[in-house]
Amino acid sequence: MSWAALYHIFFLIITYGIFAYSSLLILSYLFIGLYSIGETREYLHKNSFTDYRILAVSPHSPSVSILAPAYNEGMTIVENVRSLLSIYYNNLQLIVINDGSKDETLARLIEGYELEKVDFFVHYQIACKPIRGIYKSRNPVYGRLIVVDKVNGGKADALNAGINIASHNYLVCIDVDCILEQDALLKMIKPFLEQTGERMIAAGGVIRIANSCEIQEGRLVRVRMPRDYLPRMQILEYIRAFILGRMAWSRLNGLMLISGAFGAFDREIVLKCGGYDHNTVGEDMELVVRMRRYMEEQKLKYRVSFIPDPLCWTEAPASFKILGRQRNRWTRGTFETLKFHRKMFFNPKYGILGMLSYPYWFFFEMCSPLIEFCGFILFFFFALTGMIDWGFFSSFLLFVILFGYLYSAFAVLMEVVTYNQYKRRTDVLLLLVTGLTEPFYFHPFVVWSAIKGFRDLIRKKKSWGE
Repeated sequence: MSWAALYHIFFLIITYGIFAYSSLLILSYLFIGLYSIGETREYLHKNSFTDYRILAVSPHSPSVSILAPAYNEGMTIVENVRSLLSIYYNNLQLIVINDGSKDETLARLIEGYELEKVDFFVHYQIACKPIRGIYKSRNPVYGRLIVVDKVNGGKADALNAGINIASHNYLVCIDVDCILEQDALLKMIKPFLEQTGERMIAAGGVIRIANSCEIQEGRLVRVRMPRDYLPRMQILEYIRAFILGRMAWSRLNGLMLISGAFGAFDREIVLKCGGYDHNTVGEDMELVVRMRRYMEEQKLKYRVSFIPDPLCWTEAPASFKILGRQRNRWTRGTFETLKFHRKMFFNPKYGILGMLSYPYWFFFEMCSPLIEFCGFILFFFFALTGMIDWGFFSSFLLFVILFGYLYSAFAVLMEVVTYNQYKRRTDVLLLLVTGLTEPFYFHPFVVWSAIKGFRDLIRKKKSWGE
């Protein structure tokens, strides 16, 4: 067989392979978008009959320990902790873990909340770096607050220290600089009370973008559309990921990821699974997958749920440098998690998790940037050798771009008809117009950041990034 014939066969394999992959990806998005509607409608219907005031004041409400790691947060730590202390919930314990900060984080906490070092027995059920001291307030107003000072070990290690200190039944792990709605814990803990035949082991909530919003004394007082392009683009991205993607996976009971910025966990199952793994930069995803794997291997019925209410607000990267580091880290974390748990890949023993969730994340989340990048390079190579059918290529490219616009518009529509955080029509229009630039500006950068993440994996780079 001649080289020309082999080259032609190679071209056909690549062309039809990418076409098949793209078609499956589009069909999966279509299914996710439509399937999420039912879960969202059911949640809104059930929520309309819930009186959260009863749960808030009941002495029988589930006990919750909030774990908030802090590293070099001296500029805002007092206000951030004040925000967490103001959460409307009765049976609550707030544990702030100072992970060996090099600034004045601990000093400002001691001054701001009248802290003093106390004798405190720590049951080291999970390994973590040494704890240097436990602090509690002399002021009974801050009786819920416990501050842990420990040797620096990273976010996962700090959370493990918090788990060792926690005494309540459920853990809520958050980023200390997040702003929570006043009723966030009430809505987050509700799924743990609803399930009877299945044990709720974890629940996640929607993460919203706080850039340009008005915040006073640790409370969100006014929602505003971000002035900068990147936070606006991430709003659209988060709406698609949370309101569509995770709602659909929650309905399937196939959710593999709960954002590290705000998630609730059954403490007993977390302890049985060994807590957070500090060997990965994707500790939030890895813990959820490990908890699910444990339940499957023990043949226990369970669920992982998702809350679509806007419960948590955080600042999104506003520069390409910081955004690139974040997406680099997400890529490495996804790869590490899937590698650790590769035993589940198309393994019927793990049910939905092994037969659907894991393959989806492998092919359409982890491999997607690699396939796009390789396809981009091969496109130029085939174009230079005159192999491209420009009519078919142009038609298919236009179809993919238009489908992306339609999917984004559908996500915005779901946002408007459900929680409608951006009430001005100009804000919604600005969001839709921003989405028009995604295929040509934002998405290529995200793909390139993911490729750099794979490069860092080869180099065995483990840094978390600022």
